[in-house]
Amino acid sequence: MARPLISYYGDDFTGSTDVMEALASNGVDTVLFLKVPDAALLSRFAGARAFGLAGTSRSETPDWMDIHLREAFGWLKTLDAELCHYKVCSTFDSAPHVGNIGRAIEIGRQVFETTTVPLIVGAPQIRRYTAFGELFAAYQGRNYRIDRHPVMSRHPVTPMDEANLLLHLARQTALTSAHIDNVALLADPALEAADILLLDVLDHATQAAAGKMLWERLRAGNRFVCGSSGVEYALISAWHEAGLVGDKPDFAAAGAVDRIAVVSGSVSPTTERQIRHALANGFEGIAIDPLALSGAAAETAIAEAVEVGLRVLETGRSVVLYTALGPAADRGGEFGSGARHRLGRALGRIQSELVARAGLSRVVVAGGDTSSHALGEMGISALTLKMPLPQTPGSPLCTVHGGASDGLQLALKGGQVGGDDYFSMIRAGRV
Repeated sequence: MARPLISYYGDDFTGSTDVMEALASNGVDTVLFLKVPDAALLSRFAGARAFGLAGTSRSETPDWMDIHLREAFGWLKTLDAELCHYKVCSTFDSAPHVGNIGRAIEIGRQVFETTTVPLIVGAPQIRRYTAFGELFAAYQGRNYRIDRHPVMSRHPVTPMDEANLLLHLARQTALTSAHIDNVALLADPALEAADILLLDVLDHATQAAAGKMLWERLRAGNRFVCGSSGVEYALISAWHEAGLVGDKPDFAAAGAVDRIAVVSGSVSPTTERQIRHALANGFEGIAIDPLALSGAAAETAIAEAVEVGLRVLETGRSVVLYTALGPAADRGGEFGSGARHRLGRALGRIQSELVARAGLSRVVVAGGDTSSHALGEMGISALTLKMPLPQTPGSPLCTVHGGASDGLQLALKGGQVGGDDYFSMIRAGRV
C-alpha cells in the first residue's frame, strides 16, 4: 500500500473540510475523522491517500494545546504520511491566549523532531494572497490587507491588527523565522536556516513554486508543515508533476432535497446576507437567544428551539435557526467563560434532534468555531467529500460516516465563506 501523501489536523471543523475539498476534488482520496478512529473505522478507509483529524484548537488555549495537540500529532505521526499539516484559517486570525499558531508550531516541531517548519498561507483559489510577507483577503469583490479587512480586522475573538505574518507570529512564539517572498520564490532561492520559513503565494506561478520547494527541497528533513489549505493547493501541482495524482475526478450534482435545516452561530456579515437571502427564498428563520443557549437555562432553550424548528420542517419548509443576524446583533461581549463552546454544543444538539426527528437527509452548520463544537454533539465519526462547490471553495457538501447519522449530507460553512445564495444552493444540491 502506498504511503499516504499527507495527514493533517484542522484547527476547526470548517477548515478541516476545506482541506478535504482541496485534496479530494483534485484526485487525492481523503477521509476526515472527527476524533482519533479505532482500528475498525480506520480500516474502512485503508485506500485513502490523505487522512485528516478535525479539531478545535483555533478556539483553545495554549495549555489545552499542550495536552490535546500533542496527542493528536502523536496519532498523526503513526500514519507515516509524507507530510503532516497543521491547518490554520486562511485569515490567520489567532492570538497568544487563544488559537495560538506559534504554540502549535512549537508542539509540532517537538513531536515530529523537525527543525524548519514551512508556512504557506496564500491560496488564490479561496482569494487569499501573501505578498512580501503580508496577508491579503477578499471581501465582497475587493481585496484588503488583512488588518484593514472589514470583517477580520474586527473579529470578535481574534481581530487581525497586523498583516505581516511573521510579526504576528512573533507575538505567539520565540521561534526564529525567515521569509521567501513572491519575487524571490520564482528565482529558485537558497534556503535560509530558521525555525519557521514563510513561503509567499500570490498567484498560480508562486503557488506552483512553493509546492515544488516544499515537496522537493523541504520535505526530506521537515515533515511537519503549517498553513491554510494553500498547503494542499500548492502541493497538488507538485504531485501532478511527479505523477502521484491523476486527473480531477468528476462529481455529480447531489440534487435537490425538499427541505434542510441550518443552524448558525456566526456573527459574520457574510452569514447575515446568506440568512436574509434564505428567508427571501422559502426558508423560515428562527432567532435564538445565545445567552439562553449557553447559560443555566440551556436545556429549556434547546428543547424550545427543537420544537419550533420541527414545526417549520413539518410544513415542508426549510429552516434557519440563528443566534445572531450580523455583527450588530453580536452578544459575545456578554458571554462568560466557556460560553462560546457551550453555544456551539447546544446548536449541535439542536441539529442532531432535528435530523433524527424530522428524518432530514441534508443539513448545514454555519460558523467556524460553532461547527467545531457542534459536530461533537452529533455522533459523527468521519466525513468524505460528496460534492465540491467550485464557486464557493472551502465549504463543500460532505457525506457523514458513523453513528445514527450515517449517510447524512452535511455542509460546514465558515462565517465569511460563500455567496449570498449559499443555503439555497445547498438545498438545491447544485454544483
